[in-house]
Amino acid sequence: MEKIIEVTDLNKTYMLGTVKVEVLKDINLSVNKGEFITIMGPSGSGKSTLLYLLGGLDKPTTGKIIIKGNDISTLNDEKQSIMRRREVGFVFQFYNLVPNLTVEDNIMLPLLLDGKKINKYSEKLNEILSIVELSDRKNHTPRELSGGQQQRVAIARALINDPDIILADEPTGNLDSKTSEEVMKLFQRINCEKGKTILQVSHSLETSKYSDRIINVRDGRVWE
Repeated sequence: MEKIIEVTDLNKTYMLGTVKVEVLKDINLSVNKGEFITIMGPSGSGKSTLLYLLGGLDKPTTGKIIIKGNDISTLNDEKQSIMRRREVGFVFQFYNLVPNLTVEDNIMLPLLLDGKKINKYSEKLNEILSIVELSDRKNHTPRELSGGQQQRVAIARALINDPDIILADEPTGNLDSKTSEEVMKLFQRINCEKGKTILQVSHSLETSKYSDRIINVRDGRVWE
């Protein structure tokens, strides 16, 4: 199968004063195009750090991360920004929506940041709103939505640039069990119908059941 992510000898170290903290140690893994993967591990294991490195939100101390054939550590800041906007969609635990913007405007924000003309994306917007079942809410602001609906907006925002990869950090961490199930079924649908490669970080065995494979991270190391 086609590899979309390859990680080789990845290490991440932080300095806290004079103390060296090894967060990730000798990580080697690969992800096939179209896989749905859950990264699991206890708090402090390094799983979220791994996700941020894969998305280019942080830089490794040593090692390589290859996304779609490109070693992202060799990209300059501008090219990394373009990669994050176009190749990867991000979904976070706390939604990160702009409170005074409508649902439509929040979803379109990545296009504006990428310098694209949003009037060319009205059909795409309507398609995505239908997928996340928020067609009747596009003129509402986040404060008028439930937590589950806000997370659906965040998922729609991650999809608008049509990236091949979706990275989700504890996407159901703020949701009740019923809403969590609905969100995970949405991710599963996006994975199956749209062929998106999805990597989510989670503490929950329930949410991991929707994925194809679990990668366990413990003490900064991968245990598949």
